[in-house]
Amino acid sequence: MIFENNLAFATQLDKQDSLNHFREQFYIPVINGNECIYFTGNSLGLQPKTTQDYVVNELEDWANFGVEGHFHATNPWFSYHEIFPQQVAKIVGALPEEVVVMNHLTVNLHLLMTTFYRPTKERFKIICEAKAFPSDQYAFESQVKLHGFNPDEAIIEVKPREGEYSIRTEDIIATIEKHSSSIALVLFSGVNYYTGQVFDMPSITKAAHNIGAYCGFDLAHAAGNIELHLHDWDVDFACWCSYKYLNSGPGGVAGAYIHQKHFTNKSLQRLAGWWGQNKTNRFKMEKGFDPIETAEGWQLSNAPILSMAAHKASLDIFEDAGIENLVAKGKQLSDYLFFIIEELNSTLTKKAIEIITPKNEKGCQVSMLMLQKGKEVFEALKQNGVLADWREPNVIRIAPVPLYNTFKEIYHFGEIVKRILS
Repeated sequence: MIFENNLAFATQLDKQDSLNHFREQFYIPVINGNECIYFTGNSLGLQPKTTQDYVVNELEDWANFGVEGHFHATNPWFSYHEIFPQQVAKIVGALPEEVVVMNHLTVNLHLLMTTFYRPTKERFKIICEAKAFPSDQYAFESQVKLHGFNPDEAIIEVKPREGEYSIRTEDIIATIEKHSSSIALVLFSGVNYYTGQVFDMPSITKAAHNIGAYCGFDLAHAAGNIELHLHDWDVDFACWCSYKYLNSGPGGVAGAYIHQKHFTNKSLQRLAGWWGQNKTNRFKMEKGFDPIETAEGWQLSNAPILSMAAHKASLDIFEDAGIENLVAKGKQLSDYLFFIIEELNSTLTKKAIEIITPKNEKGCQVSMLMLQKGKEVFEALKQNGVLADWREPNVIRIAPVPLYNTFKEIYHFGEIVKRILS
């Protein structure tokens, strides 16, 4: 598509958008008396208007039934988590039995690393991206130390080449091959939180398996944002949060994926809890862990119902919209944002913005490296009704989300930034 930098063109794109009615299903924050331009769905997604009803329903059942709500609530709490796999599987490209909604992202990351990071004297290294999200870095470091290894030796970070911002797939694969005899685990983000780069997950997975290592992904910025086919890619495990693109509320319940080939492998270690116990004998309260032979077997505790209710409200919207439609619109939104920023730069006497997100390896997020007036621009954006996201030392992250953002907002964003920089 040939884009145009004018309001009429952006308005026409919105009119042609088959998903434009979903915006009405979300609360849009107000700044200075007007709906803001909310470009931070990559940090916290907006609240669906149905969320309150979903949560209140569970509160009413709790009030009316007390403990009996586990079996007699509208959605019985005992099996509440079982309503998610069909919907979640579509979003991450998995079989329903390969996914489970539970805990929080970093908790799930630790649980899955307990299973899939089993270092030996010979194989103890973790290959990951440089500048992974801090929670991931801390998880890697603590897991390595837990097994008695030095993080400086055990964690190998793949960096962009000099003068570049994204990491080349060939460099990731070359690093894996270089350390082939000492790698225990390859663990990358699906989408890097800082640059917005989408990693080549099938190629990374294949390279890891070729040298006998497990491969997993943190999908915090990928789930609900980009096309995923975890099962077909043969990914061993993955985990994600639900409060970003999945709009399930601050600190919302997270998700996990384990490939079905691992379900019956009795040699795999895991941290066990009673909600992962075989359902037929769970309430016998006996010793001896007998795991469910699905992803549910990695559960620890019974379901956080109120958080799950909020998650369900959003997933029902995803079901209605279709993940393939959302991915397509998200790409078009970010393509238009690329165009607008490039147009903006062309009007300035001195280039102010460098886009560090690779154009052909992205989802919704576009990361702008500010070459001048970075913090000033960021603060001015909020004063002008735009909520963006700042990442040190000088990056503004913009993420137009297909469920509630518009092409007209992207056009207006460009005009606002132009005024700030002029």
